[in-house]
Amino acid sequence: MLWVYHAMTERERQFLELVREFPDSPMGHFTLGRHYLEERRWAEAARSLEEAVRLDPVYAAALVCLGDAYAALGDPGKAKETYLRALASPLGQRDHSLVEDVERRLSEL
Repeated sequence: MLWVYHAMTERERQFLELVREFPDSPMGHFTLGRHYLEERRWAEAARSLEEAVRLDPVYAAALVCLGDAYAALGDPGKAKETYLRALASPLGQRDHSLVEDVERRLSEL
């Protein structure tokens, strides 16, 4: 198994503290997951975003990012399922730019 060490940045530390202070808030898990996506730390991103979606199953932005994490992890089936959940969310039903963005992601799988 390949182990990669990541030095914790101040930004990551802040996001982790937010999650510790507000463990039931999907926003903290979402922001941490987005940070991990930016760092290309796909598995960590998926875990954080899964928690955000567990806490708020119709959190469209978290669903889209979770789909991105699954796609990057090489699981297009899970990515597609998650993107479709984003489209079915209340925001996905009314935000045309979100629909276009998710449809583009789906076509790239």
